[in-house]
Amino acid sequence: MSTQTKLVIGGVVVGFLTLFIFPWWLSALIILGVVGAPLVGYLMLDPSQRKRVRSQGRKRLGS
Repeated sequence: MSTQTKLVIGGVVVGFLTLFIFPWWLSALIILGVVGAPLVGYLMLDPSQRKRVRSQGRKRLGS
């Protein structure tokens, strides 16, 4: 199993645990904060900056 798969599975487990520990609305806010913050940051970049970010990701993958 790859490292990314392990992280995704761990995130899902933590997400389900927060549903049992906290009220559902607080769990939803936590999950949206974790997922939404990087997305909003990416969308705030200029098109040229987004292009540089995408090319860096491809370089790390070896493409």
